[in-house]
Amino acid sequence: MELQFHNTLSGRKEVFEPIDPERITVYVCGPTVYDLVHIGNGRPAVVFDVLFRLLRVMYPEVAYVRNVTDVDDKINAAAVSQGKSITTLADRFTDEYQQDIRALGALEPTVEPRATGHIPEIVEMIQELIDKKHAYEADGHVLFDVSSDSAYGTLARRSLEDMLDGARVEIAPYKRDPKDFVLWKPSSGELPGWESPWGYGRPGWHIECSAMIRKHLGNTIDIHGGGSDLTFPHHENEAAQSRSANDNAEYVRYWLHNGMLTLGDEKMSKSTGNIVTIRELLGRYPGEALRYALLSGQYRSQLAWSEDLLNQAIASLDRLYGAIRETPGTDTSSSYSDAPISDFPESVTTALCDDLNTPQALAALHAIAGEIHKADDAGQARLLRAQLLAGGWLLGLLDRTVEAHFQQGKDVNPAQIDALIEERISARQNKDYRRADEIRNQLTALGVELEDTADGTRWKLRGDSEPR
Repeated sequence: MELQFHNTLSGRKEVFEPIDPERITVYVCGPTVYDLVHIGNGRPAVVFDVLFRLLRVMYPEVAYVRNVTDVDDKINAAAVSQGKSITTLADRFTDEYQQDIRALGALEPTVEPRATGHIPEIVEMIQELIDKKHAYEADGHVLFDVSSDSAYGTLARRSLEDMLDGARVEIAPYKRDPKDFVLWKPSSGELPGWESPWGYGRPGWHIECSAMIRKHLGNTIDIHGGGSDLTFPHHENEAAQSRSANDNAEYVRYWLHNGMLTLGDEKMSKSTGNIVTIRELLGRYPGEALRYALLSGQYRSQLAWSEDLLNQAIASLDRLYGAIRETPGTDTSSSYSDAPISDFPESVTTALCDDLNTPQALAALHAIAGEIHKADDAGQARLLRAQLLAGGWLLGLLDRTVEAHFQQGKDVNPAQIDALIEERISARQNKDYRRADEIRNQLTALGVELEDTADGTRWKLRGDSEPR
């Protein structure tokens, strides 16, 4: 089966040809750990988890590295404002991130390196860049000389002037050129730092990923993933460093970038405060529903995040679990984690092999669920059930029992539901339709389905046959 990806470097879809078919190498940029992550940060974790799953069933070995940035000026500022040590803060939010991502159904990566665990490798790479005339020292800093890399700008596929326009580029007197970027910076006082040939200091952001990739995956890797907002300057700078240090024109074979999430009319971003955290959402929705919602759009496109999107995800999962309930068995999709590719439905694998087309793969799952409803005999239904669960594993879905899925909301207090329904009725009478919709969405998230009738509003929990 032919696997194709849209390569940011070339700007087109290409057939995947690995460096070594026996061992696929993948690196994905993880979080900078200074606060709880928002659902937009969850999108690359989920998208590239699907990629990891697909590659695992197609190749003998997949080395998947997802890093943690635990030394950064944002962490420093947050620690100072909260009166905590930088290490304590970074450790806490690393753990919080891992907890949130597990709740979204992401598998553990092969390696999850932290930048602070790779200072010797970072220092070594910086020294190589200096020795090869790609970097220079100035006022306690070490900077990369952008003019020394003739390929700089090829990833973002824009001119340097266009890339610098509006980018976060520090203008400093110690730079030879405004485009040059920091590899090492001095530290003092309460800032984290390490001894180096250039004095006590800490690494710049971009060099961290270059050093971790070289240590864990080698000089050239198959796939590098991350959000589209990282294309420039982070990935552009990272590629320049690694090409120059490794004397290797090809650093990454395939660059994959996921689109951003929007909330309202704006990009979801901590800098603007236009966010909703994964932790907040998990208080109202199952992680599987968040994952389904994230996969409902093509990964390279923007995805508008909303309550309606989540409610649609819950309804879609209800249909899939409803089909599983029609056939006997207690297994879940996790039963297929080590299955050969022949055990997975071709309609799902074909969709994913076409640049991770998860909307089409989800449609394929629903088509299988529809066939279960029409199955003529128990044997055929069981085969279709196996196909549905196997396809679910590739997408990281359907890993709960039917009972666990439909139990969602069973422990809700009926008096609480009745009170919310009364509030909704009052809101509608007062023509406060926005509040009425908010209450309906809140009840949907709790697993409560409403039915407005001429005799009033009735409700039932998902999975129940009769309303109350």
